[in-house]
Amino acid sequence: MTEGSTRPADDWWRSAVVYQVYPRSFADADGDGTGDVNGIRARLPYLADLGIDAIWISPWYPSPLLDGGYDVSDYRDINPDFGTLADADALIAEAHALGIRILIDLVPNHCSWEHPWFRAALEAGKGSPERDLFWFRDGKEGLPPTNWPAAFGGGAWQQIDDGQWYLHLFDISQPDWNWDHPKVIEEFDSILRFWFDRGIDGFRIDVADSMAKDAALPDVPLENGEPTRDKYVGNPFYDQPGVHTIHQRWRAIADEYADTPQGPRVFVAEAWLSPAERLAQYVRPNELHSAFNFDVLRCAWDAKELRNVIDHTTENLWAVGAPATWVLSNHDTIRHRTRYGRDQTEAQAAAGAVPVDLALGLRRARAAALLELALPGGAYIYQGDELGLPEVEDLPEEVLDDPTWERSGHTVRGRDGCRVPVPWSGSEPPYGFGSGDGQPWLPQPADWAPLTAEAQQGDPESHLELYKAALRIRHAEEALGEGRLTWDTEAPEGVLSFTRDPGFRCLVNLSDEPIDVPAQSEVLLTSEPLQDGQLPVDATAWLKV
Repeated sequence: MTEGSTRPADDWWRSAVVYQVYPRSFADADGDGTGDVNGIRARLPYLADLGIDAIWISPWYPSPLLDGGYDVSDYRDINPDFGTLADADALIAEAHALGIRILIDLVPNHCSWEHPWFRAALEAGKGSPERDLFWFRDGKEGLPPTNWPAAFGGGAWQQIDDGQWYLHLFDISQPDWNWDHPKVIEEFDSILRFWFDRGIDGFRIDVADSMAKDAALPDVPLENGEPTRDKYVGNPFYDQPGVHTIHQRWRAIADEYADTPQGPRVFVAEAWLSPAERLAQYVRPNELHSAFNFDVLRCAWDAKELRNVIDHTTENLWAVGAPATWVLSNHDTIRHRTRYGRDQTEAQAAAGAVPVDLALGLRRARAAALLELALPGGAYIYQGDELGLPEVEDLPEEVLDDPTWERSGHTVRGRDGCRVPVPWSGSEPPYGFGSGDGQPWLPQPADWAPLTAEAQQGDPESHLELYKAALRIRHAEEALGEGRLTWDTEAPEGVLSFTRDPGFRCLVNLSDEPIDVPAQSEVLLTSEPLQDGQLPVDATAWLKV
């Protein structure tokens, strides 16, 4: 059993609150401007005090960092900019000593063009066994083998000097593995065991719906004259049936560790798939353990839309015996404080494209945090969410690092705005991010002093203390974590109100007026102070009933 809980320890992942660390931007122990493993180690007491159950670390492998580490050149080592394997081993041990589990990223769809196997494929030439490990093909009358688009812009095929083309669903520096080849399958079996044997508790699977491809290489339909980017049913490179065979194989490997003292090893899928019926196929009992629910992340701040997403998600995942896994922000998306500060119809707009009310965004972000942490299942917190950080939308063009910026011809700024290093302390950049005065790899805003962890620590009205209080209550309340919810039929229009047994109610006011808090209830926590006993607009209350 876990401390202070009646839930079996083996089921920790079904209720876990996991904190995402983007290592380059979390904490810099050696003062070189780049976050590192020892920086994470130094901040473990902070994370333990916050109250999280596990850390998910975005890729820490050797990489040229042309896509923030998702271009992996060696799956069994640590990027020298981040530290060493010995540092990673120490982090795992120290986190476990604090009761914190460690998940890391697995990037199985593609590697870096600096990976030794891809370099060997380039040198080996046409028709070689080395090229069979990737998707090398001849073109069609001088054109690429298919019209497939790349996620970061442009086409998904890159031509090399001998005339062949290789597939890259993302950046040209990220060639796709050929998962029809047994050597690729066996290599990733070995990678999983390498990290499980070092004590890793699980993996987040990057683009978990993409490894299998239709070997016939059909074109995708056109949409407004351009190849569609829609993940339609039957897409030749997303959500192909073969991905489930891969996941089932991985689940069997994870299950080999179930009886070890450390307990089960687990997976969480990144699969941007709708509707939830499709996502549910990834978390059947013999596949991955959980999957991020991105429909809430993309949902407007609207009671009806949120309820529909919550119902659709939970019903479909419960049908296959899986918990929901909620997420509001991550390293690929606009921070939700900024999204919620925009007009509903423009919440996902590109950086700087439409006005944002950050005060309104913060108020809604506080309410959304309590909603997320009250829903059945697990939840993920992206670094800085607990500080109320906004998206940085005015980064100078010369510092933009995301491959989307280059691949779009400098028309799409990309994801750097949510990857700005965390402010820890002090009144000016680098806000304690590094051990000295060296500036971080991305510049921090000059007005972030009130948002540092130090500035918010101990302030009962701060965003940080709201998260800490919420996580304390979540661990203490038997009703929270995995389970079911029941919607309250008497809730006014524009209000989400649900109960969770035993004796917990969550009330979210998305209407235009303050609402009464139900009588005979004890207020456990609110995102905004009650006003004359009423819950204000854009606020959430946790009640004991």
